Amino acid sequence: MKRTRAQESRAAIEKLYITMRHLFMRGTYKPMGVSGESLVSSLLVLSPEIYGLVIDEEKIELDGLLYVMERLPKGIEECRFVRLISREGYENSDFLTLVPSRRKRNCYRVDDDQMYVEMTRGKSDIYDILTHLTFLYIESEKIRANSTDHKGRINLNWEMLSKIVEKESRGEDFDQEAACSYLSHITGRTFDETHHAIQKFAQSSNSNSLFSIVYHLGKLSIDEFLHEKDREISFSATLRERVGHHVYGELWATRIKSVLDDQGLLARPIHIISANLHSVVNTIYGHQALGLKSYDEIEKVAMDISVNDKKHRGKDIQAFATKNGFIDLPDLSGTNIGAQIIDTAQMSKETIIPGLKLPKEEKHKPVIVVMDYAFGEQAYECFDELLKPYDKEGKSIPLDVVSASIMGKAGILEGNKGDIMIPNSHVFEGTADNYPFKNELKKSDFEGFGLGVYEGPMITVLGTSLQNKDVLRYFMESSWKAAGLEMEGAHYQKAIQSASKIRNSIRKNVKVLYAYYASDNPLETGSTLASGALGMEGVKPTYLITYKILEKIFS
Repeated sequence: MKRTRAQESRAAIEKLYITMRHLFMRGTYKPMGVSGESLVSSLLVLSPEIYGLVIDEEKIELDGLLYVMERLPKGIEECRFVRLISREGYENSDFLTLVPSRRKRNCYRVDDDQMYVEMTRGKSDIYDILTHLTFLYIESEKIRANSTDHKGRINLNWEMLSKIVEKESRGEDFDQEAACSYLSHITGRTFDETHHAIQKFAQSSNSNSLFSIVYHLGKLSIDEFLHEKDREISFSATLRERVGHHVYGELWATRIKSVLDDQGLLARPIHIISANLHSVVNTIYGHQALGLKSYDEIEKVAMDISVNDKKHRGKDIQAFATKNGFIDLPDLSGTNIGAQIIDTAQMSKETIIPGLKLPKEEKHKPVIVVMDYAFGEQAYECFDELLKPYDKEGKSIPLDVVSASIMGKAGILEGNKGDIMIPNSHVFEGTADNYPFKNELKKSDFEGFGLGVYEGPMITVLGTSLQNKDVLRYFMESSWKAAGLEMEGAHYQKAIQSASKIRNSIRKNVKVLYAYYASDNPLETGSTLASGALGMEGVKPTYLITYKILEKIFS
């Protein structure tokens, strides 16, 4: 029986992950060798939306290339050897620390040929970077093919591009239009497409120029093809030993609980909110510091802060917050998840947001723990550790967690960027795992604010860069009737359910609140994550969800 494209795609995703796990355990592989070829062939079968023209034999995918380069360390395209490591002391070395703008991780350029990339966010992060690297190697082979003839001889466009890159590296001027023409031949794209991409790369704070990236990707491929200088990806022994053992999640959670203990807050009711680190503090203290009397006024102040308006009140809010119960906990563990603690007993105002008063007795005044977004399976690692009792001097002190709220970014399947999704369950892609739950947030809570609101199951995917239209249409149009896809929901809910229903480390009737705002619509051409950041479109849904979470947990 002939398989559908959706079935072929799901099989390709499964094969990718099985291969990645095997290569990780083995410790090293060559991307263009037999093992790497398995990843390449599976990615080409899958043909994810985010990688656009990856299956085209001649054209380079330019938007996808920029998306990837902003999530990898600057200059990685120049390195033959990429080594994925754990936190192993390089932060104390004299190597320059490179931190990608769109994926916070420490990276170290050891020498001209080697890039070390620190992986402290779990398996999802490792699979994510391996997928991106596989895409780069596919594109590099196209660049080599477009720069040489059938005998491997270098063509004129490649020779001219190499001279352009030399001039660029010395800071010398060169003919931009001629350079764009050479590059358009090598990328297989039109002059206009190439020129537009050159400008996009020039605006990126994280990547080198498109001229340099294409040249160095092609050079490594040519060196391997003609001179047998193989490229290699490896995994340190320490990384392989630590992954899956919650090393960094435990450090992260223990620090939060120790600060709660130091401040005498462990016995108080606790609300945990996973969100970004500006919306909760700006919403609560915007009301308290500036006397904002409605959600609309809070949103207006948030907009001013987001666009960095000259008269914005962000510093006033922060100064007031610091004197009224706000504690900032930048990450020291390696998880790259910052946290905040808000002690409502230290607030000088009676209301936490307009119309909602705080309890009068101090022992009933709640504590809010805010954590930044986790990444994939890291959500389980961190939440599982956070919900465990605090061990102190041989005593086990449970946390009185009243609610757990998750605000996240997600790909929407019916709707537009900035719209809102309210899940009633999480379904883990590629497994039989599914997590129905009672969501305290409802679709009706968000209606009337000018945004689309969609309700239904959310698919927790193995990687957002591994989805194509066939898989997504299956989830949307089949009996699953999914509203969207994201990477953390099932992992959060697994931790909440195990802590409340099995381990009994938190109350059984803990309230859960989930809401997502759409960062993209992967079913619409030009609306995938590779089309660019959400920008100002994200402010309204972010603050609206934050406001509704606070409204629910304090009403």
